[in-house]
Amino acid sequence: MTEKEKMMLGEIYNANYDEELIKERTNTQDLCYEYNQLKPSDFDARKELLLKILGKTKGSFLIEQPFICDYGYNIEIGENFYANHNLTILDPGKVRFGDNVFIGPNCGFYTAGHPIDKISRNKGLEYANPIIVGSDVWFGGSVVVLPGVTIGDNVVIGAGSVVTHDIPSNVVAVGNPCQVIRKI
Repeated sequence: MTEKEKMMLGEIYNANYDEELIKERTNTQDLCYEYNQLKPSDFDARKELLLKILGKTKGSFLIEQPFICDYGYNIEIGENFYANHNLTILDPGKVRFGDNVFIGPNCGFYTAGHPIDKISRNKGLEYANPIIVGSDVWFGGSVVVLPGVTIGDNVVIGAGSVVTHDIPSNVVAVGNPCQVIRKI
């Protein structure tokens, strides 16, 4: 089984020394670099390049520059998607956003994790667990979402939150670790 196949299955894989994965990340980094160098007013070129980077999109979306991701093909965004400046998506695992998702500045969605055991970690081994975000979700600025998290529909995640576990639908959640504070 290849390292990419292991990655896609959520198994431990070698991200740092596998030539295929390095080549794919470097290609995507080049595309992100190109995207981030475009004039902000060149909406057509920006959308065209995002369509090359992202795995699946719907009609209306905008990601402000700069934007960084690992592979791109594991990212799916729904209709009416907006992300403010400095969005980082580490996507060795799937990252799926529903419709009407709004993301504040400086947010990160990280599917990759590393073994606690230093010997395994120092070999470049990691795992990837998907992140699933429902529809009608708003993330305040500087939110971090960790591997394996599912966020329901109609959710507000407060600025500065670190989302370490699943968040149900129809709630406001904030903090580090992020906790539900009230229903909507």
